[in-house]
Amino acid sequence: MQQTTWQSSHAFHIGLGAVNSSGDCTTGACYLYGRSWSPTVHTLGRQLAALEDTEAAYAVSSGMAAVSSAILALCNSGDHVMCSNCVYGGTYAFMKSYLPQKCGISTTMVDISDLKAVEAAFSSNTKVVYTEVLSNPTLVIADLPSLAQLAHQHGASLVVDNTFTPLAVTPCHWGADVVVHSMTKFMSGSSDIIAGAVCGRASLIQQMMDLHTGPVMLQGPTMDPRIASELLLRLPHLHLRMAEHSRRAQAMADMLAELGAKVLYPGLPGHKQHDVLTRLLNPGYGYGGLIGIDMGTAVKAEALMERLQNRHGFGLMAVSLGYADTLMSLSAASTSSEMDQADLEAAEISTGYVRMSVGITGSLPQRLAQLQEAYTFVTNWNGMPPYRATKVRRQANGMMMEVLSWPSSGPQEDAGPQEPDSEADNILLPEAAEIVAAACAASQALLCKTKGPLGAHEGAIRPASSQTTSNTLICTDTAASSHASASRLRPSPGLEDCLERPVKYRRLDDETHVVYTPLGTFG
Repeated sequence: MQQTTWQSSHAFHIGLGAVNSSGDCTTGACYLYGRSWSPTVHTLGRQLAALEDTEAAYAVSSGMAAVSSAILALCNSGDHVMCSNCVYGGTYAFMKSYLPQKCGISTTMVDISDLKAVEAAFSSNTKVVYTEVLSNPTLVIADLPSLAQLAHQHGASLVVDNTFTPLAVTPCHWGADVVVHSMTKFMSGSSDIIAGAVCGRASLIQQMMDLHTGPVMLQGPTMDPRIASELLLRLPHLHLRMAEHSRRAQAMADMLAELGAKVLYPGLPGHKQHDVLTRLLNPGYGYGGLIGIDMGTAVKAEALMERLQNRHGFGLMAVSLGYADTLMSLSAASTSSEMDQADLEAAEISTGYVRMSVGITGSLPQRLAQLQEAYTFVTNWNGMPPYRATKVRRQANGMMMEVLSWPSSGPQEDAGPQEPDSEADNILLPEAAEIVAAACAASQALLCKTKGPLGAHEGAIRPASSQTTSNTLICTDTAASSHASASRLRPSPGLEDCLERPVKYRRLDDETHVVYTPLGTFG
């Protein structure tokens, strides 16, 4: 692996007072006010400038603060911005709606991989071409040298979001004028900090801090010095984390491709811009830690994520990225939800597209096996398995509470090697009804039959009526009603369409059970 050294080729660093080439104050009163400048944030800026090999950098309170501050420093009312049509949803909303409506800055969204379309979108007042190195979420790769050439030919600046590929790509080496980051992601690495950065010419950073027109100075996206201090402790091991994120993402993408999955990863030779990113990469960091899996439908995508999270502990369903654990999200319903249906289709973001930020916890063989099992399960059942497994546990107050829930094929998939494939353990009927009621509340499925050790009993748990709006459940078994009535179930219409399969449950210990709720027309 290449040794990481952050030693900028530029010597100039700025402050609000007189500053020498080492970034030290030569006169008094260098730091006027915490909102405008602080020594700790300044030190972080110098580290970021070295990392991106730019003259200067400034850290701000979020990734969106970095994007908006950079654009507002480069543009005035009446100017034009060209932006990739597949970017983070917040950036998309800022470009397409906020700038025209609030600032009088026109925007054009364009397929950034189509250089002819990019060239055709320039106008006489174009000041900025904006792109992400890898687009969020579909991993379209920007041809930075070609974009820089086109932008500079038309007198515009190329602004590049490098959040997905810190260290792996150095945009300014390929002609970028400004580099922005959401440091919330890989740079932080722990999903516990919100921060952003703008890297570029010293004159741009100074312009952002201008007392009269500077967007950072006047809009106040100030970074807390304590956050800057935290980040200064995390950047030294960024190179180790990025290499491992990439190594695991490559292995998972390779495996999914072998399974026939519709997987997107720039490290796969079949990726449309694989060769483009290969030319841009610094050696030793791989192709990044993000992969995309198009499951075709939202139902199948959600089933995949739930099974991975709740049955296997593979990762978390969450919208961030760059965390130590794997994070999974349904892009169309989360990070790209600001886009309307037409824009989603233009960006090729399907309703079943899962963005996966591959983590570095657990062994790689373990994670590969979990991913293979969950993907195979969901595709075999076409996203519609026969059961919903719900783990419930008795709380200190005696009530049963849901712990986890996932799509399941039934108790047999959880049976140990010596364990008989029984439909129920020896639980007294009142307790069984209470357990089933808790699971029913979690899965929101209509239960019309259960089967326990004392035999089958019809309609053990059902809504009070098809018209009721109450959350109270009725148990036809009197002994069980006091236990089940405290649970909740969304009333479901069509009580005549009772499911024929029995509810099954498995005892894990005295306080914990897994209940397998049949899914059918209500699944």
